[in-house]
Amino acid sequence: MNKFAIPLIEAKGIHKSYGEGLHVLKNIDLTVSEGDSICIMGASGAGKSTLLHILGTLDKPTQGEVYFKGSKLSEKSDAELSRFRNRAMGFVFQFHYLLKEFNALENVMMPCRIAGMSERESRRKAEELLIDLGMQNRMDHHPTELSGGEQQRVAIARALSMRPDILFADEPTGNLDSQNTLKIQELFFALKKKYNLTLVVVSHDIDFAKKFPKVYRLKDGQWSR
Repeated sequence: MNKFAIPLIEAKGIHKSYGEGLHVLKNIDLTVSEGDSICIMGASGAGKSTLLHILGTLDKPTQGEVYFKGSKLSEKSDAELSRFRNRAMGFVFQFHYLLKEFNALENVMMPCRIAGMSERESRRKAEELLIDLGMQNRMDHHPTELSGGEQQRVAIARALSMRPDILFADEPTGNLDSQNTLKIQELFFALKKKYNLTLVVVSHDIDFAKKFPKVYRLKDGQWSR
């Protein structure tokens, strides 16, 4: 990579506080370059999910700035941030947050439809992803008809439907059994390679973290060696 290239995401001096006494993040700096695979580890309450939410513009820091390709994100309105997230970022959470009234295909189509893409093109992209994730025979099933591992595959497909620059995942295997955990972990790296993703994952799973070339550890809201 060109050493003079602008980072994909750069966080500078990030603080996050609630009230006067609860300091969740303290002076956090982080650079994410295109193509990175980063795992952020830490005990419960260390601030790792809060940091991911701030990097992904789902939350705002009390102090500090987040830049995307050199642009200061704090200068965007809430509406601009919403459109930006839809196009540039994908999110996978511990809980799937699938819409129960829609089937798997319709859930995956949702970000594309929100972005104004035609139904035909949205369907094409969603079908391609679900086939990639081994869900070709489950597209017309609703979330309640899918196993936990299948629901997470649908959630991953939804996160990738707009072909984002970066995929954020917050404890993506936290609710899965050991067999599905391993399958989903392997899937992340296969998809990263196929879609040339930048990957930032929050996890407490040491075995998962060992698969990442870059691992950062948070303790009491600060980087820990």
